Amino acid sequence: MKLLLTSGGVTNPSIRQALVEMLGKPIEESTALCIPTAEYGHPMCTPEIGWRFVAGPHSMTALGWRSVGLLELTALPSMSGERWVPWVEDTDVLLVDGGDATYLAHWVRASGLLDVFPRLAGTVWVGVSAGSMVMTPRIGPDFVSWDGSETGDRTLGIVDFSIFPHLDHPSFPENSMAHARKWAEGIDGPAYAIDDQTAIRVVGSDVDVISEGHWERLE
Repeated sequence: MKLLLTSGGVTNPSIRQALVEMLGKPIEESTALCIPTAEYGHPMCTPEIGWRFVAGPHSMTALGWRSVGLLELTALPSMSGERWVPWVEDTDVLLVDGGDATYLAHWVRASGLLDVFPRLAGTVWVGVSAGSMVMTPRIGPDFVSWDGSETGDRTLGIVDFSIFPHLDHPSFPENSMAHARKWAEGIDGPAYAIDDQTAIRVVGSDVDVISEGHWERLE
């Protein structure tokens, strides 16, 4: 699976171009499933925020896809894999919203989606905030808001670096570079602090940063 790990989504032409390159075809010829699950684990998320992700005029679902569907991970354990696995295997992109990354990690495992990952070599995972952080080894205690986590601040560990999102965002004054550097002191391994105009692209063992904004690699 190819990863486009963003803080704020496909927010500028550079990130959009990176997505098209990863798809290998135009967005207009590609199919997508959006996954809002992480929102249910975060107290700041409301039904209105969920609706904006799924159908808002400025959301990633409005990029011009050939088709868009909704995949709710909490529902999958009640369904046969024969029903939902083909939906995932047949889509070009998974659009994964933010919220709480530990909650999302729990449901990626509990739903069985994690077991399908090895079959998704050509699929692009586009994460927003927690939808990106879930792929990292740890998110740090500061970003855990779900009290049901059985793994502390540990997430899926698909990549070997962590992510501090929404750098210098006006709605999150605590997400300063000074705070990011302090946060990184408690993370075992490298990390990136990225703003909403930045994405990290992971294809195989290749990792690069696409940005029209501000970011920093933290050791």
